[in-house]
Amino acid sequence: MTMMGNPRRHRAIGGALALTALLSACAAPRTGIIVASAPPPAAPVEIAVLAFNDFHGNLEPPRQSVAVPDGQGGTAQVPAGGAAWLASALDSLRARHPNSLTVAAGDLISASPLASSLFLDEPSIETLSRLGLDYAAVGNHEFDRGTRELLRMQMGGCEKLTVREPCQLEQFAGARFRYLAASTLTAGGTALFPASAIRTFGSGERQVKVGVIGLTLRGTPMLVNPAGIAEVTFADEADTINAEVPKLKAKGADAVVVLIHQGGKQAGAPDPNGCNGFAGEIQPILARMSPAVDLVVSGHTHADYICELPTSDPARKVLLTSAGLYGKELTEITLTIDPVQHRVVSRSARNLIVQSQPFTSAKGPMALSSLVPAYAPRADIADYIKRYVDASKAYATRPVGKLSGPADRGEAPAGSTGGPLAHLIADAQLAATRSAGAQLAFMNPYGVRAPLVPAADGTVTFGDIYLAQPFGNALVTETLTGAEIKAALEQGFDANGPEQVLAPSAGLVYRYDRRQPVGSRITAITLNGKPLDPAASYRVTLNGFLALGGDGFTVFKSGRDQVTGPTDIEAFEALFRSKAVVDVPREARSIDAGG
Repeated sequence: MTMMGNPRRHRAIGGALALTALLSACAAPRTGIIVASAPPPAAPVEIAVLAFNDFHGNLEPPRQSVAVPDGQGGTAQVPAGGAAWLASALDSLRARHPNSLTVAAGDLISASPLASSLFLDEPSIETLSRLGLDYAAVGNHEFDRGTRELLRMQMGGCEKLTVREPCQLEQFAGARFRYLAASTLTAGGTALFPASAIRTFGSGERQVKVGVIGLTLRGTPMLVNPAGIAEVTFADEADTINAEVPKLKAKGADAVVVLIHQGGKQAGAPDPNGCNGFAGEIQPILARMSPAVDLVVSGHTHADYICELPTSDPARKVLLTSAGLYGKELTEITLTIDPVQHRVVSRSARNLIVQSQPFTSAKGPMALSSLVPAYAPRADIADYIKRYVDASKAYATRPVGKLSGPADRGEAPAGSTGGPLAHLIADAQLAATRSAGAQLAFMNPYGVRAPLVPAADGTVTFGDIYLAQPFGNALVTETLTGAEIKAALEQGFDANGPEQVLAPSAGLVYRYDRRQPVGSRITAITLNGKPLDPAASYRVTLNGFLALGGDGFTVFKSGRDQVTGPTDIEAFEALFRSKAVVDVPREARSIDAGG
């Protein structure tokens, strides 16, 4: 049946029903309605910090290895180093990390092999620039040729500031990376180089900033020629860092990274990624350092380690890393930064071995290892280095004599003695200064930079001896009493700096006992079989660095009637020229009486 009636009434009823429905809809939420909400927080940003230290101009593979765990409770040696291989390792890591920063913790130059040293380390600075280094702390060895020459390394130019000619193969443009030197102050109280820098990554809501502070160790003056650093001073490390952190935070730094040329060492079996029994002069610095520092990249001790250590707030530890020396290792550090909270929320690090090419060591052939990845040398870097290697060949390949066998430098755990090679160098220095009345000579073990490995027929080249002793220090013969000699030997075992067992020339033998109090650890000294007379005077030969009190042996500064002789490298070569075959010393000259 069809309903009949007034059409207007029907429309009114329908309108009222529609209005009721609409009001009902407003009174209660309906499924499917989109409600505006706050956007999700920006995701964390990952930054890779790629780090190394103590490169020392090792453009070519240094013919050295790194000990790594072999997975069976022992260790294996891996041949490593060389700038072209380091370049490939860096490229590999950058390919995995879109956001990366490459940094170094000092001693990039000086004490370098011939291919770099003959050319005032200009090729090393250029090579590191080509590798993509961003920032570097200034190490003590950067000051070896004086402050003005270090400034030339940064700024470029061909001003002659040393005995060697600059710009021999090309115009020197200077470093394209930035040296940072927060604690090295000029007479006006300003930093020699910028104290810090900030690098920005990303944009918009995911933009983060990483602040970088660079500095060297306060003890630099006792490690270099004082004449070269007369116009600068070195401030306290922790105080310098703590003063710089708030400045970086005020500029928006979300993470703070410190590059410092100071460090420590592990104890026991080597582990590039361990922190076993860690100790060193960097610890008191960290203990006073601001907890706002997230990462410390260290160096100086030529050791490798990955540690988490306390800061001034014991609850806030800092990540501490070091990558050995000579570009044999590279530290891959990952910082995850929250761009909303403006802080590092996680961090990790590992040391990678820059495996390069096999070589023959003092202990025999050193083959490539399957335990770690192998890298191919980057062609453009290899070609550039070859120009300087070829230019140095006339010096490097010149035979100087023959050696009875390999002479090592006291590898771990005897690295503080200098080994047979340090004794051989002391013998050479004594022989070269007899005309100045020398009766004995001492060599500082840490001045021995590489083992001396002759060719199969015993031949030793100038490049070999220069690699072992690359400093070119003039020899100094001076008068000291027996008591002063004992006091100097005691300084190798005091609490100032790492232990060094001074290496004496043939005829001098001394005993030491670490169980005794500091200052009384030298228990006996004989010269040519007779006890050293504390009251008698003796003529002693040292390299110029030691004679100036270097490595903390300040007693040597009190020597009298000084006579300057040939350079250390000239004396070493003269020893080889004087004999058909030079024998490697085997007798004990410094004896641990404590067992």
